[in-house]
Amino acid sequence: MEKGFAGQIANFFINSKLTILLMIALMIIGVYSSTLIPREEEPQIIVPMADVMVGYPGASPKEVESRVVKPLEKIISNIKGVEHLHSMAMNGQAMIIVQFYVGEDTERSYVKLYDELMKHKDMFAGSGIYEPMVKTRSIDDVPMLGVTLWSDSYNDYDLRQVGEELATDIKKIKDVSITKVIGGRNRQLKVVLDKGKMAELQVDPLSIMQMIQANNGSSQSGKFNSNDTEYLLTTGKFLSTSDDVKNLVVGTSQNMPVYLKQVATVEDGPESPANYVSFGYGNGTTEGQNFKSEYPAVTISVSKVKGADAMKISEKIIDQIDDLKKTLIPDGVHVEVTRNYGETASHKVSELLMHWGWLFWPLPFWSCWPWVGEADWSFSFQCH
Repeated sequence: MEKGFAGQIANFFINSKLTILLMIALMIIGVYSSTLIPREEEPQIIVPMADVMVGYPGASPKEVESRVVKPLEKIISNIKGVEHLHSMAMNGQAMIIVQFYVGEDTERSYVKLYDELMKHKDMFAGSGIYEPMVKTRSIDDVPMLGVTLWSDSYNDYDLRQVGEELATDIKKIKDVSITKVIGGRNRQLKVVLDKGKMAELQVDPLSIMQMIQANNGSSQSGKFNSNDTEYLLTTGKFLSTSDDVKNLVVGTSQNMPVYLKQVATVEDGPESPANYVSFGYGNGTTEGQNFKSEYPAVTISVSKVKGADAMKISEKIIDQIDDLKKTLIPDGVHVEVTRNYGETASHKVSELLMHWGWLFWPLPFWSCWPWVGEADWSFSFQCH
């Protein structure tokens, strides 16, 4: 029977001694290529999303819903490609989550949303409603690494300071997009006014607030040249210490200056706690036998740029943290990796490759071995 073109090609590969070598070479190339592909924990699907936030100071949730949410929902729903709208009306503000269809072009979707909002910009003019603010979101905003700092000798205020410094160093690593510090308390300068002293010295809270804002600023006021050198003039300075705030002049009384320390108490320290973050081990763990309580903690969440390898970035960050333990992180502060999507993604890919290898293991060449002819040094395979 005469063979066609496809049959001739099949016959060539069936009878060729290089077929097995080509199969093995292609498998090796495939396995090697799998190590070069970025490993992801989250599916890299295109779902354009954005948060539209609008401020309406002093309005109740019901008023925000009727005057802000419903008109904006009608406007945004007319945009082609919008699939879902999720709205929330709160005291003095509203937020609308806009979700486009899967596969819609991200840049075009955001441009259409901005254009539609700007087209109806005059809708809220003169009503006390702020202009809408749009914040875009993507699947890469999901943190791929979480590092928790905890201590049995430092409080949450101290841990926050260490966490802020550590987050700054992590942000310098290539392909890191967003770092966020969760928990702890920031430094805060609190001014507690004394009503009796303010009435006695004839100053009011509004003028005190305006004076603090006016003195806490710096601006370029000009320049001059001298001996081929240009000098820039700067007016004012930022308040850096509690003494700077205490010595501010906030008014006059009986032709004498009134200092802030005369009518208020200035407290420099941690802010009032808004949330609490704790860390502890389970009773079934070895560490849980040594640390039998919950301790104040601060968590640093890290997100990566689109298309970057989560496994490689997490390894770089962990190595960087190990180096910073010698200089930045005190001895009494413990570091725990509480989330590592790079490690779990690598484990899943390795498991997939293992199953893939077992799938091809029963092929006929599993019992073949190379054989070299002694006379002509020909190369072939012998199989059983």
